Amino acid sequence: MNIEELETKVRQIRCHIIESLHCSGSGHPGGSLSCVEILVSLYFNHMDIDPSRPGWDERDRFVLSKGHAAPALYATLAERGYFSVDELRTLRKIDSILQGHPASGKTPGVDMTSGSLGQGISSAVGMALASKIRSERFGGRMFNVYTLIGDGECQSGQVWEAAMAGAHYKLDNLTAILDYNGLQIDGPNEEVMGIAPVADKWRSFNWEVIEVDGHRIGEILDALRQANANTGKPVMIIARTIKGKGISFMEDRCQWHGNPISDEICTKAMEELRT
Repeated sequence: MNIEELETKVRQIRCHIIESLHCSGSGHPGGSLSCVEILVSLYFNHMDIDPSRPGWDERDRFVLSKGHAAPALYATLAERGYFSVDELRTLRKIDSILQGHPASGKTPGVDMTSGSLGQGISSAVGMALASKIRSERFGGRMFNVYTLIGDGECQSGQVWEAAMAGAHYKLDNLTAILDYNGLQIDGPNEEVMGIAPVADKWRSFNWEVIEVDGHRIGEILDALRQANANTGKPVMIIARTIKGKGISFMEDRCQWHGNPISDEICTKAMEELRT
């Protein structure tokens, strides 16, 4: 897909996010809306995947470490063909394949159950290490692993243990992407527990760091290509984003981290997204 086609997908997926959260009556709009360009770039242009074979052994893997943004991942998977778009209306319902956080045994295309912050990137490190070991010992393609983490999540010590391990094992098949929207459920990151200077922190853990505008698909794709060409280190792509992106009254407001979508809010949001 070219940039214009990818941007059309972004708008469709943002509409799906609002509609599915409206149907569920609960969930996380802000952090779901902020990461859509990242997911579209990965799933529609970059990763080596096959929706008709979600269990294909040599596929690239993706771990949504910030698991509360599941509505964005589900909408992306549906648009990519892993399951019907109609399923999105069942978000968070009993017996639905789309639970409040990603579940690998339940949802086609989900490679790792996630939601407890810090654990997703740890799992991604393990997957990347397994890929390297298998390729070196038994041959075959070494798949790449991608993980999306939140900025508030970087306050978790387990993130930095994973960062240390990723560099120690020289996991150049691992790319982490930071959804750096600056807000978390309790307020701005720097008021809750400051994470700046975040780029310097990742460099100090011996990761290659690339900084981009997380809403410019061209920049994201260039960074992903650079990450694939990198050798000897894992890569952190710091993507500057806006929480609630695409809906004026949700943008950059921490109260939309987890607020329900009423009928009125849904109508107003959809009007903005479709204009």
